[in-house]
Amino acid sequence: MKRIIAIPAILLGMSAALAQPLPADFVHLSGIDPTIIQDMRYATPNNFVGRVLNGYEAGECIVTRRVGAALKRVQDDLRPRGLSLKMYDCYRPQRAVDDMYAWARDQRETVAQRRYNPKMRKEDLFRLGYIARHSGHSTGKAVDLTLVRLPVPQVASFDPHAAYADCTGPQQRRAPDNSVDMGTGYDCSDENAHTGSKAITPQQRKWREILVSAMAKQGFINYRLEWWHFSLPGQGNTAFDFPVTKR
Repeated sequence: MKRIIAIPAILLGMSAALAQPLPADFVHLSGIDPTIIQDMRYATPNNFVGRVLNGYEAGECIVTRRVGAALKRVQDDLRPRGLSLKMYDCYRPQRAVDDMYAWARDQRETVAQRRYNPKMRKEDLFRLGYIARHSGHSTGKAVDLTLVRLPVPQVASFDPHAAYADCTGPQQRRAPDNSVDMGTGYDCSDENAHTGSKAITPQQRKWREILVSAMAKQGFINYRLEWWHFSLPGQGNTAFDFPVTKR
């Protein structure tokens, strides 16, 4: 006689959610190239909202197969030069975009917001195009990333209570990040973060040029207001809302 074990319905639901496959054409980047570093900020409190965003159930980079293959080619070009890509954000559920929008509509200023938007009010983020109701990330065709020297430097843990400098301050005083110094931190809403900014040092400008050139070689286009943001033309425009889950 077979022994029957009762499993609570809530556990069955959780297992089903974890086992749910990604939509067609979406993959975990780690399955294509595990050497690409991942520091998925919206799955942590280390972002301008100051908490995990809706839809980020894991710190995983999910991309379309075409984007993943192109990122692997970029990585293959960079590694002989002693560099690696580091991902900050990839596919972003529409519910996370909605979460950002609702946060920006709330006029209350926060410590995290001032660290990432030192010269702007929340309402300015709409007018200047930093936050919108829709994002290319939700279609799978946009990624946020940077460069890291190899071997990968150790980095301190993020402390949400620490008094870090804002995103335009010296790298050693900003929130911990083991990337090369691009002149500002990631997600910095400031003119210094514009890719072609003249207010950064020659070395910082060189790092940006290396990143833009390596990405452009594989067809990616940079967004001029954000040195870290790239999209790959030719993908569909459908916004998805499935959660970011573990591989």
